Amino acid sequence: MVLLRSTLFQVLFYSVTFIEMILFSPVMLLPRKWGWPIVPFWSRSLLWLMRVVAGLKVEIRGRENLPSGGYIAAMKHQSAWETVTLIPLFSSPTFILKRELRWIPIFGWYTAKYRQIPINRGKRSEALAAMMEAAKEAIEEERQIMIFPEGTRRPVGAEPKYKYGITHLYKGLNCPVVPIAHNAGLYWPRSSWKVYPGTVIVDILPPIEPGLAPEVFYEQLVDQIEAASDRLIEEARQAPDPSPVLQSVEVRNKASQA
Repeated sequence: MVLLRSTLFQVLFYSVTFIEMILFSPVMLLPRKWGWPIVPFWSRSLLWLMRVVAGLKVEIRGRENLPSGGYIAAMKHQSAWETVTLIPLFSSPTFILKRELRWIPIFGWYTAKYRQIPINRGKRSEALAAMMEAAKEAIEEERQIMIFPEGTRRPVGAEPKYKYGITHLYKGLNCPVVPIAHNAGLYWPRSSWKVYPGTVIVDILPPIEPGLAPEVFYEQLVDQIEAASDRLIEEARQAPDPSPVLQSVEVRNKASQA
């Protein structure tokens, strides 16, 4: 049953995305601010598909911790889920994403239109400089910079591998950083076709204010996101029908304690 529902969801996920990109393409002729509402609409339509087709719901905690104006949202990266579903939480988000996504037909045009920030992972120093310049412009425009500090999706329960780029942003932009934890990887694991029913819990933590020493900030960010993510994993174990992914998380945890 899970495989059947997952297959239907995956087909609809990509079909709806493609159809909406075509239908809404005239917004390319409009100013960015006028055309922006189609993006959260797309996100909400995918959330609806997840709930109705795959049985995957969402609970968001800590909305009151989102500041007004410009800030950095630093999110745990476990799944494709968080790349598309959290957009409606923010008034004018811009993702820091790999440059290659700009090359995808149609989709790449939208990332350019809405001024998402591409980075060239092959040229680290140049990438950091370009990212910082674009990020400064975004903060000046009171936008929210969305970043996955680990850079790539990590399995649930795996040892964290946070990149230091988030620290450069924190130091250079002098703005709050909002840590965001979740347990989406339990229900839509990375590189998995299957989407398991359940409830993804998102925990928006209190912002880390500017002014800390870079090392202190880095340790605080990692500790807060990881501790909250671990709590959400343990909470998921108490669900009436726990995700089968939790079985592999238990094995990893036992292996790391051996």
